[in-house]
Parts: sequence; structure tokens; C-alpha cells
Amino acid sequence: MAQHQLDLSRPISDEVRKTTCYMCACRCGIDVHLKDGKIRYIEGNRDHPVNRGVLCAKGSAGIMQHYAPARLDSPLLRTGPRGSGQFRKISWDEALALATSWLGEVRDRDPKKLAFFTGRDQSQSLTGYWAQQFGTPNYAAHGGFCSVNMAAGGIMTIGGAFWEFGAPDWDRTKLFVMFGVAEDHDSNPIKMGISKLKTRGARFVSVNPVRTGYSAVADNWIGVRPGTDGLLILAVVHELLKARRIDIDYLMRYSNAPWLVVDAPGTADHGLFARDKDGKPLVWETVTERTVPAASRGARAALSGRYELPDGRAAVPVFQLLAEEYLDPKHAPEAVAETIGVSSDVIRGLASEIGRVAFEETIEIHQPWTDIHGERHQSFFGRPVSFHAMRGISAHSNGFQTARALHMLQVLIGAVDCPGGFRFEPPYPKPVSAHPRPHGKAEHFGSNQPLSGPHLGFPLGPEDLLVDEEGRPSRIDKAFSWEAPLSAHGLMHMVIANAHAGDPYPIDVLFLYMANMAWNSSMNTAGVIRMLEDKDEATGEYRIPKIIYSDAYSSEMVAYADLVLPDTTYLERHDCISLLDRPISEPDSVNDAIRWPVLEPDRDVRAFQSVLIDLGARLRLPGFADNRGNAIYKNYADYIVRHERRPGIGPLAGFRGSDGTRTGRGASNPEQLKRYIENGSFFSAHIPPEAQFFKHANAAYQDFAVRMGFFDTPQPVTFQLYSEELQKFRLSAEGVREPVAPEQHRDRILAAFTPLPMWYQPLEEAGVDAEAFPYHAITQRPMAMYHSWGSMNAWLRQIHTKNRLYVPGEICERYDLKDDDWVWLTSHHGRIKVQIARTETSNRDTMWTWNAIGKRGRAWGLDGDAPEATKGFLLNHLIHELLPPKADGMRWSNSDPVTGQAAWYDLRVRIEKAEAGELSEPQFQPVEGRVETPEELRYGQEWGE
Repeated sequence: MAQHQLDLSRPISDEVRKTTCYMCACRCGIDVHLKDGKIRYIEGNRDHPVNRGVLCAKGSAGIMQHYAPARLDSPLLRTGPRGSGQFRKISWDEALALATSWLGEVRDRDPKKLAFFTGRDQSQSLTGYWAQQFGTPNYAAHGGFCSVNMAAGGIMTIGGAFWEFGAPDWDRTKLFVMFGVAEDHDSNPIKMGISKLKTRGARFVSVNPVRTGYSAVADNWIGVRPGTDGLLILAVVHELLKARRIDIDYLMRYSNAPWLVVDAPGTADHGLFARDKDGKPLVWETVTERTVPAASRGARAALSGRYELPDGRAAVPVFQLLAEEYLDPKHAPEAVAETIGVSSDVIRGLASEIGRVAFEETIEIHQPWTDIHGERHQSFFGRPVSFHAMRGISAHSNGFQTARALHMLQVLIGAVDCPGGFRFEPPYPKPVSAHPRPHGKAEHFGSNQPLSGPHLGFPLGPEDLLVDEEGRPSRIDKAFSWEAPLSAHGLMHMVIANAHAGDPYPIDVLFLYMANMAWNSSMNTAGVIRMLEDKDEATGEYRIPKIIYSDAYSSEMVAYADLVLPDTTYLERHDCISLLDRPISEPDSVNDAIRWPVLEPDRDVRAFQSVLIDLGARLRLPGFADNRGNAIYKNYADYIVRHERRPGIGPLAGFRGSDGTRTGRGASNPEQLKRYIENGSFFSAHIPPEAQFFKHANAAYQDFAVRMGFFDTPQPVTFQLYSEELQKFRLSAEGVREPVAPEQHRDRILAAFTPLPMWYQPLEEAGVDAEAFPYHAITQRPMAMYHSWGSMNAWLRQIHTKNRLYVPGEICERYDLKDDDWVWLTSHHGRIKVQIARTETSNRDTMWTWNAIGKRGRAWGLDGDAPEATKGFLLNHLIHELLPPKADGMRWSNSDPVTGQAAWYDLRVRIEKAEAGELSEPQFQPVEGRVETPEELRYGQEWGE
């Protein structure tokens, strides 16, 4: 091949277009350099509030994402059996007419027979609104198998959570403790933040079964057993209570620690808050020795004791219950160390360091502010300990209570939204009561009628569940039923299994967007594939009659679709990173952003969001078509600009009003998208200095939030150390409160719905023989990959072409294993054959591998003999969507019983040495007939030509 000299005198690009990255969920600002109509280079936007110019390997490799051979190029209609990959190309007119016909028949007959679920898209405010207008109760996105425990646990405890709800105060924190965060999440902001910690000499502690990425640069690594993070946290709480390292003033001001809890066993009010006639919670005023409403001016509330209420019942403060529970010796470090897998000295050391930094290295910012009770303060006082957590603690069947425990720890030391601690990002915090209740009860939907409200939300008690009079679920995934009452993100991982079983009812159309349910987004992958292929013996028709799928790339799921609607790449469409959806705000600023077509598609593809809006108009859905049947919006760009959820509140907060000068609230502005593009495709509004901390109780912030349109009236948050909502479910399970929980659900609810955060053994671990399956197996997401996309990216593939099972040294010695040996890994459900690598940086009982590297042959535009397909593998084949059978034969969802969070990380396995081989097992027939793989992938013109 001819050698080419790099001509440094030639400009790299003719033009730079600024947009938003989509190579992970960070949503960094990027500068896309174009030359001769092609992308030549992608770099970070230095003005962007998220990444400040920093860009990772994934972001830079967006070039190869855009030019990937795996891109779909036209609508497809299946011509062969499902899974064969046999399609014929059709026109968009035919595709949309067919989709409209299928969807219209369902809407006319029974809207719930449509199940519409989306993967890692970032337009859920649109997709949810569309499903609401369609009238189906069956809608959710990927959060149910990702991080709903984090979101629900945080919102129900402090009004916000980690990741898109808040962040550590990187500039001021002196001790940072991270739980279970893989490298692909929030990677650029976290890398920037850790760099600041290292520069300032602040301490960084990582709690994770595996020491990779961020954990590898931590000052201390605590390698816990998977699923025991909550036990560790409660042991830390035990030590802090013993040492009296608790911020009492903070608890009195901002939490429900002094609220009185009714002590009347056997009654419908036992364990609920004592309230006055106006429904306000009561505290015991120690000077006048009587009950008064919480937060009464001048009241000195008791934190301990037992008191008689005016009606004669007894009550105790929340803090009394909390102290009694966590000072119990069962939470002492020596009582739990063996289960956690670390020494009691390590646990005590962590607690001691948290207490020392919080109470001996306090910081102060001299900025006057006024709290919501009208009290004037001269400064913000901070305890500089911050925490961050993600899927590592979330993807367990005890993850909801673990998340609550971590937030309780933050509150006990006074480190929520203070200088140096965890800080909220607008539009959070919000009390759980400010969120909607879920909609979709059987009596709330019917033919050609929209739902009366949004699908997803937070039940405040069993009365808000989506069940019929007999307790049967209204939703196909059984979200918001007695099986998963607080499933704020739905149970996407259960949709196909339930639809196949016709439990609670069959569906007619499964409509998926960017959700690779035929491969790495499903537990029991081989079983799910069989479900997608299975036919009814009596009729010969597929058990799931019709499947519509939209994606930009030829994922494994494409082969199982009946109709494929090809999406654009993220550089060819409009997107809206909205405050209504998954915000990119920072603690000091309100931010949102857009994507826009920096290039026009060169294939017969259309942006899914615009296709959805088109389908909405064709179906004459309210909000998408007027009363004459005319489309309200031309496309998604038009929707972004003109759609309003409430008067003056639309998808974007910036450049509103007819002249573009309004922020937050304001009339639609026809030039809004143009203004965003001119501003680097983002908008940022600074939070006033007096409103930047204690947002949950800061009058200036609450007023600012109302002006911005986050709420219509102030919504201060009282931190809920004790959850009345959870206690209501326990009372139903006890049979003393209506509606009464069905008998088969009562034990699970009583065990999991404790009003104080509690740890219980992960459900799969408790349900299998510990001697038969003595080890844990988990996945980590590598920094260079996200979703399934990375393995088709020509640049990122060079970093991770295949994966190994990383086996701790002690296990290798026990089974005489060395690098590159083959092993059988077996669970209660399945068996896989894989190659190993020895590791010394993992919990001694925990094996792990990189997630989503393994692929099916010829999917994603890869060759059938690509290393990802021949040597790569998934742990998914070992994980069942159902738990092992109980003594009564019942099999429950392999999920957190509170939220329905998929329990990916509860997997228990055994390992055996296997004969050497060439292929990982199981192997599947390559997907045929979709994408021709070029002999050589070239990009653009050669340099210097």
C-alpha cells in the first residue's frame, strides 16, 4: 500500500459543528469536524458544562459508530421464520402503513395488547407521552434492568439520587466513597472529579467486589462480596451511632427523625406517623410536654422516649426506632465481617474515617441564606464526606434497601446538599409526593382512549397499585402489582416471558426501540430466543403475534422482528436532553441540550422519534393529530419547539418566549433550536449563590425552582429515614389495612418492605445450595464500551475483542487453573464454557467478566468467526428471569421484590476445569442475510490525498 505523508499545512476540517455525544449516557458536548462532507475528527466541547472539553475513547470513536457497516439502510419486512434474518426491503410508505394497521387494530380492540418498551434511548418523555395517548398501560424504558433501585431508593429517602439527580462536591469534598460504579457510567465527569481529588490530596475509597478502572486508582479498595454493600453500610451506621458521630441539629431540621410513629400493634395505623387533624406529622415538644406539628417554630422536639398521644395511643420518635435497630449487636462489624468478606477492622476503619472527616474537617461558606421556615443563616456549613453509587449496589434483589441505607448514612452525618457533600442537580430534589402516581388500572383505559396520566410514578400505598379487584396486574410486566409494588421504571426484563406465557394476558404487538432483548438485554437469553420463535400448537401462529423493532444497527434483536424501522445514527437526527427526562444539570447550574443533524443520512432511514410522531398522527392519537385528523407536528424538531406539558413548560428550558429571552417558563420560540445550535447545542442557567446548597430547605432555591417551572409551588423535602409508604404495605400484608395483600405475597412484603433500611440475603443466594454453587459471578462494564455498540466499532474493538472470565487466585489454586485454561461455569439454570484469566484484584469468592462483549455471529456487521462470537461470551445464559422454585412450587421474578429491579448480580455458580477448545459455549447459528461485511473497513480519504 502506498505511503502517505501527513500534510500538516492542510486544515483538518472545513467546518466544526457542535452537538451532543451519544456514545454513553454522559451526554458530553462535542465538536464534530467535517471536511468534504465527511466527519474527520470528534473532540470535546470546552465550553460544555458536563465535560469541559474532556472526551473519552468512546466519544472520539463516534466516527466509527456513524460509519459502521452494521448500520441498517432501509425498512425491512420479514419473509422467513423468525431468527432466520430473511427480509425484503420495503418503502417507508409500506412500512408506516403496515405499522399503522397493526397498531390501529390493537387500539380499536384492546389497547393493552400493545407492549411498547424502549432501551437506552434518551427521549422517554416523548415515548412515554406517545404510549399514554395510545392508551396502553404497557410502557417503560430500560431502568427496570439498570438502576431503578438507585432512583426509587434515593427519591423516597432524600428526594433525589446519584447519577442524574446529583453529584459529589468534587471541589470541596475531603473523603469520597464510591460503591459499585463501573467505568462506563458518567465516565468523563467522574474522571475529572477524581483528578480534582488527587490534586487536592482528598481520600478516595472504593467499595466494589472488583478492582478495575476507578477502583484501581482509589486510595483504599474494599472488596466486598456482591450483594453485601447494605450490610457494610449498616455496620458503619452502628459504629457512628456508638461513637455519637451523628449530626443531631441536621436531623432535627431536615429529616423525619423527630416525627412520632404510632405504636399500636394489630391496628391499621401501627407504624404510621401520628398526625393532627390537618394531616401534619406530630413531634413531642419537650418544653410544653405535648404534641405539636413538625417544624413548628421554636419547638424543641424529642428524638427519644415513649409518649402518649391525645387519643391515648402510644408513639415513639423515628430516631428512637432507628437507634434501637442499628445499635443492636447484630449490626456490629464482628457480627457481619465474614458475610461481607472483609475484616471487622476494615469496617471500623471506614466508619472512623467517615466520622472523623465529617465532624473534624467541617467547612463553611460565608453566604447568607434563608430557609423555608423563614430563619436567616449567615453561612452554609458543610460536612465534606461524599458518596456515589450505581448499578453495583442496584442490580441485586436487596438493592432498594441498600440504596436507602446509603442515603440514610448521608443524612445521619449531615452530608446531603451541603458544601463538600453530595449535591443535588436540578430539577431535583423533589419529594416523593411531587411525583405522579402510576396510571393504567383496568378501569382507566379503553378503546381509542388515552390513559388519564403517566404510566410511571410512585405509589404512596397499596391503594395506588395497578391491579384489579382480584389483585391481578394491569400491566404485562406486572409493574405496580403486588409482585413489584414500587416498580417506578417497569420490568422490561419480564415482558417477553410474561407475554409468551400469556400471564397476566397475551399481547398482540410487541413494539421495541433499541432494546436488544434477543441477546444481552435479557436474562436467560437462549430461553428468550425460544420464546420469540415459539408458535401456538393449535393455531400455528407465533405466541407473540407481531414484533415491530427500531434500531440504527443490525443487533441480534433485528432477526426476530416482523417489521424493522431503521433509525438514524445520533449525528443524523434531532434529540432533546430535557429536564423533563434525563437531565444533564450540575449542582450550580440548570442545563439541557440537543442533538441535531450535523450530517444528512445517506441511507433510507428516519429518526425514530419523528417516525413515532408520524405514527401518532396516522393513528389520530390525541396530542399528535387535531380533531380533523391533521398532524400537529411535522417531526421531532417541531415537537421539541412547540410541545407543552403545562402552559409555558416544554421539552427545553432555554431561549423560550417569542423573543428567546425567557428561561424555564415561556411561550414557544420558533428560533429555539437555532439558538441552541449557536450556543454549542446546550443551555445553562446559573443557580443564584444563596440557592446553591440545602436546596431541599432553601427558600431561594425553592423560589428559583418555581420560576424555572420545576414545580408550580415550592416543594421542600424532608428526608425520610423511616418510610411510611413501606409500612403501609406491611400493614396490608398483615391483613389489617385495606386493600389487603393477597396471601401468596404477604411473606415477601413483610420481609422486604421494612420502613427502616434493612439488609437481607439476595434471593437467588438464599434459594440455591451454597455448597453446590459456592461462588459469585458478575459483570463489569468496561470504560471503552457502552450498550452493545462498542463491539462493532472498528476502533473500540481493538481494545476489547473478546472477554475472559477473571478468576481469583485462590480459586485458581483450588482447581489447578492458569491463564487461558477453559472452564465450565454452571448455575442453577445453565452452563457455559469459557476461557479464564487469573486475577488478584477481585473478592476471593467472586469471578467476573466484561459485559456485552460476546456477540452472535454475523450480528452487528461482524463476521461469523469474529472473536466476539467465537471466544466472547455472556453470563446471561446462566441467569434465569425466574428464581428457583420455592417449596410450594412458586417461581418469583428474579428481581428486587420492592421495585422489580432485575437482580443481575445475584448469580451463584460453580467452576470446573474443561478440556481445551476453540469456541466458547453455547454457540448459536450465525444470523444470516442482513449485512454484507466489507473485506476491509476504510475511513474517508487517505491523509495527504
